[in-house]
Amino acid sequence: MLDTTELTDAVERFSDRLRAAPQSRLQRGAAAEGLALARELSVRAQRLEAPGERPRIMPDAGVFAVADQLLVAGRDLAEVLRTAPQEAADTPDAAGAVDRSTAVGGAGAVDRSTMDAAVALVRAAAARAEL
Repeated sequence: MLDTTELTDAVERFSDRLRAAPQSRLQRGAAAEGLALARELSVRAQRLEAPGERPRIMPDAGVFAVADQLLVAGRDLAEVLRTAPQEAADTPDAAGAVDRSTAVGGAGAVDRSTMDAAVALVRAAAARAEL
């Protein structure tokens, strides 16, 4: 199981800042950043849960709802990452070849870099929102 604490902490921090931001700041772009991030995190979670299905796009519920939308999307992704099958390590055999025929995972499998990328998205969006 993947430890997703870093992702949930980053999402909660950004969500709290959005919730505390004045309406003027939200309307100047912070809410748009939050919604774009919520949509991306939601799509990533859906692709991991159902790789062959078309992801649904989170609706725009307004500037005062974006903090909650972000929190839900971030926690959903964290849960999917936490419970998803882990990618098998590429361990070469004596001849130096990597046999992937018995690898755990496949479609929907994750590794640490999947979560690290999500954390980077959250931090970058928070920086652009200037919160």
